Amino acid sequence: MRLIVAIIKPFKMDEVKEALGAVGVAGMTVSEVKGFGRQKGHTELYRGSEYVVDFLPKIKLEILAEDGKVRGIVDTIMKAARTQKIGDGKIFVLSVEDVIRIRTGEHGEEAI
Repeated sequence: MRLIVAIIKPFKMDEVKEALGAVGVAGMTVSEVKGFGRQKGHTELYRGSEYVVDFLPKIKLEILAEDGKVRGIVDTIMKAARTQKIGDGKIFVLSVEDVIRIRTGEHGEEAI
């Protein structure tokens, strides 16, 4: 099992959600987060004063998947979230040792 963690631009969330639904992703966790990468934020003008916005709003998706489905899910996220501009985000794929469904006590892929 793998945990896919994707950081994407907020306005791409609906597109990504629809695309993931189309490839059979049944569930995910979504968080509103802030961060920056190479772009190092940006400057904005407010009432004539310039100020730096260090942390930009992003969406963090977490999807638990069976090993055989990971490549398809990652490709789907990349295609749906891509704008071809800096700040499109990142995808991390992490190994998961075990999953336990609290309600039933099921382990492993049965608990996904």
